[in-house]
Amino acid sequence: MTDAVDDVDKLYDYCEKLNEAQDKAQNWEYYEGIIAAANGSVKAKQLAAQMIPKFFKYFPELSEQALDQHFCLCDDDDLGVRVQAIRGFPLFCKDSPDNLAKIVDVLGQLLVSGDNVERDAVHKALMTLLRQDIKTSLTALFKHIGSTDDRNSEDTSEWDTIREKVLCFIRDKVFPLKSELLRPRDEMERYITNLVKQNLQDVTAAEFKMFMDFLRSLNLFGADAPVERVQELVEIIEGQADLDAQFNVSDGDHIARYISCLQMALPFFVRGASSSKFFSYLSKQIIPVFDKFPEEQKIDLLKTVAECSLYVKAQDSRQLLPSVVQLLKKYMVKRRIEEMNFTILECLLFSFQHLAHKAPNATNSLCGYKIVTGQPSDRLGEDFSEQYRDFTERLSIIEELAKAMNKKLTHAMAENNRAMAAAKTEEEKESIKKQKQNTAAGLRSCNNILAMSKPLHSKTPSFIGDQTIVLSWKDRTKAAVTPTPAAASNKRQAASAPSGSRPNAFKKRRGGLQAQILNKGFRGVNNGTTFTSVQGRGRGKGRGVRGRIYR
Repeated sequence: MTDAVDDVDKLYDYCEKLNEAQDKAQNWEYYEGIIAAANGSVKAKQLAAQMIPKFFKYFPELSEQALDQHFCLCDDDDLGVRVQAIRGFPLFCKDSPDNLAKIVDVLGQLLVSGDNVERDAVHKALMTLLRQDIKTSLTALFKHIGSTDDRNSEDTSEWDTIREKVLCFIRDKVFPLKSELLRPRDEMERYITNLVKQNLQDVTAAEFKMFMDFLRSLNLFGADAPVERVQELVEIIEGQADLDAQFNVSDGDHIARYISCLQMALPFFVRGASSSKFFSYLSKQIIPVFDKFPEEQKIDLLKTVAECSLYVKAQDSRQLLPSVVQLLKKYMVKRRIEEMNFTILECLLFSFQHLAHKAPNATNSLCGYKIVTGQPSDRLGEDFSEQYRDFTERLSIIEELAKAMNKKLTHAMAENNRAMAAAKTEEEKESIKKQKQNTAAGLRSCNNILAMSKPLHSKTPSFIGDQTIVLSWKDRTKAAVTPTPAAASNKRQAASAPSGSRPNAFKKRRGGLQAQILNKGFRGVNNGTTFTSVQGRGRGKGRGVRGRIYR
């Protein structure tokens, strides 16, 4: 007890003498005494945690010794000592900015603390340093987000936990204050965009969506951003879709990742960005092995392609049309069958209509039409009558099947209405409600097929290029106000902006980009012949750790 009192008295004495000294640097022995006292009692440690950063700037020759001792205090068994040490960190950087990156790195590791008071102290210290030097602080924090491949294998679980906590801090504390912290705005928005792009090598689906949502919220990519800058966001998504890799149809994650990334890129296609790389990959790598897809992913893919087809450029439409017609003929059977996936037909007809609207004469050789544009690609001197006969015969059979299904579904809807009126329990009503939803979706799908196939019997059809047809799974109210590509592009003027380097695709060990992100689908709607339901997978939480891995 006496030793503890002596340690505290000595600390007060050292502090008083340093406060009185005109040239504090000449009194280095007092500062050494303060550092040494940090090995004493709890009270002495708490006082030392205040005094070490207070006088730190006067003794640069003792800086390494002082920081090491302060780091030890952050790992002390006593909560009060740890909290006091954490609160002192910003003082080290106030007059010595060279230490900021190292201290932010340590504070990032301390985010794993399970104690609310300690974690709150870490948050406040980090926010102070972010306001002092946003660039250096963000760079240090993002080092915890990148790949952990260079970490020691025995520390992997600890680094993963730290990474998760740093991500949560950035999401909850930094992103909401972007307008305050990212100053000057243009410079810092570009800086944090580059940081994000550099650290996407090893992210989960939810993490990638979080980063993309944040980038979309920046003024840099706002409503008035030029198309070239919007394209930069598409390039980031393209990197995560791994479009430079050979497609492996047996890799379910790669299939789901492509579908989800294409869905994520759709809002940027609406704004005028090019979908060329996505659809080139689709026609060259995916459609040739489409038959090997699981049924639910076939529907997922074709629904997403249909939604994007409104915004595909003319050149890309011309390249994609042969693949779409090939698939369309596969599902437009030449004989009457008992079961037909009308959702797939709806998707393919919708895609065909919108692609053909942008490259109409490409359908001459594919379907035998006689569309004249005055270009050599019209190929009017060639005989494609057999293609026309085959295509229209298939259309007629599909129309018959759709009308027959329409009749069945109309009858089923009447039966459902009667059953609902007679239902007595909530469970019965809920079950009937789901059946009605299935039936209504089926009716919309069949009606769309009939509406889209009717004009295709003409030798010179007028293809649908507007949004008069609303896909059966889409909200009709929202679809009615979706901007057309022309309307979107008219609001913007071209300007050049630098594009970042392509980030790597998702590491498999972090789970890949699963179909739960942006996969609209017909979740929960299934009548056994037309619709499918897709469920996603999540990723578990890491465990909390504590340890001086910053040492």
